[in-house]
Amino acid sequence: MTTASLSLSLEELETLSPEQLLQWAHAEHGDRAGIITSFQDTGSVIVDLAQRVAPGLRVLTVDTLRLHPETYALLERMEQRYGITIERFTPDPERLRRMVEQHGEYLFFDTKAKQEFCCEVRKVGPNQRALATLDVWFTGLRRDQSAFRKATPKVSRVKQPDGRHILKIAPLADWTQEEVDAYLEAHAVPKNTLYEQGYTSIGCMICTTPTRAGEDKRAGRWRWLNQHSAGEKKECGIHTFASGI
Repeated sequence: MTTASLSLSLEELETLSPEQLLQWAHAEHGDRAGIITSFQDTGSVIVDLAQRVAPGLRVLTVDTLRLHPETYALLERMEQRYGITIERFTPDPERLRRMVEQHGEYLFFDTKAKQEFCCEVRKVGPNQRALATLDVWFTGLRRDQSAFRKATPKVSRVKQPDGRHILKIAPLADWTQEEVDAYLEAHAVPKNTLYEQGYTSIGCMICTTPTRAGEDKRAGRWRWLNQHSAGEKKECGIHTFASGI
């Protein structure tokens, strides 16, 4: 298959509710549709919604092997709560070994280029292997998460490195943080306990830190680069390696 088949146009899909998008993808694409989430708050909402309206929809995650203990604990809680098996994609062992041998375990402190290289090995590569199994990719991007994400479409067609196109769906793109929090509370959805410690964006250990009042939600990402990256996107590369077409 070279591209995700469409029974509905992109414009029609944009009008559907999150529940309808999940139901449509599961019905139309089966095992070729899935949620890839790092189990931040928005991703947890999507997983809960899927279990209510599209049970059996695949749930995948990228395990960089450097996640916080609180995140690993949440993965186990989600599996137990929903009776699911989360598919985990990890870095290629040989690429990881070469990177650490050549640049050291903490290369991300050296330069922005090395930070991006580390993310490519630990996150983007595994994510691409996960995407190779999908035609429809559900993600937790929201427009209020950062200036770089404020134009996030709910539905887009994204070109993969192999030339194949898949559908990328951000069903909660237009939700606010208040709406996400209200849903989590109303449905008692398990939440990463790092939020209670002041985190507003959660990734790898060291590379994510708590944020202060008034800061951008992603200000805690690679904080040591803040003084050098004012106005720049702070992304690991998962959502920037390909363009929506």
